Amino acid sequence: MTKRTTAKYKIDRRMGENIWGRPKSPVNRREYGPGQHGQRRKQKISDFGLQLRAKQKLKGYYGDVTEKQFRRIFAAAERLRGDTGENLIGLLERRLDAVVYRAKFVATVFAARQFVNHGHVEVNGKRVNIPSYRVKEGDVISVRDKSRQLAVVLEAAGLAERDVPDYLEVDHSKMTASFVRTPGLSDVPYPVQMEPNLVIEYYAQN
Repeated sequence: MTKRTTAKYKIDRRMGENIWGRPKSPVNRREYGPGQHGQRRKQKISDFGLQLRAKQKLKGYYGDVTEKQFRRIFAAAERLRGDTGENLIGLLERRLDAVVYRAKFVATVFAARQFVNHGHVEVNGKRVNIPSYRVKEGDVISVRDKSRQLAVVLEAAGLAERDVPDYLEVDHSKMTASFVRTPGLSDVPYPVQMEPNLVIEYYAQN
């Protein structure tokens, strides 16, 4: 997958939530955090702690993007008209790796990043290998012909644990997805509650 493949579920345990809704998440078996002190009684979290946690959870959900990259996305969301939190979610969902994941071309967002990076995806008929590439409304994302029989693709299409959201139109027989519209927070099928308002508060103070 990516450099995070051996540690991705530590994000789940650190958050204490199954943030991708995967059956294999260790949180399904033990909700306490990793490490020798993970089972200590939970203390009350400060406002800053809640804000930091919300940012880390949202950042982790999209493949644990770097802080520099996430801050850049947040800055772009601030520049757009409208609600900054809604804009932030919209920009994250417009990432090419997020669209590939939502379309169920691969099973995980980590796999989506690698899949795009290895040149298996086209946007409007042109190969794009940048996971952070920002798709636009009306763009058609497709899996390249020679990549459609890869095991990771065939496995993902049959996953029952998540549905394709309605802001994408997906044809798995052709392995294409149309990005219909930019979603808001309520449109995105997060398995857990995301709180972009706390992310805004975090960056306002830091």
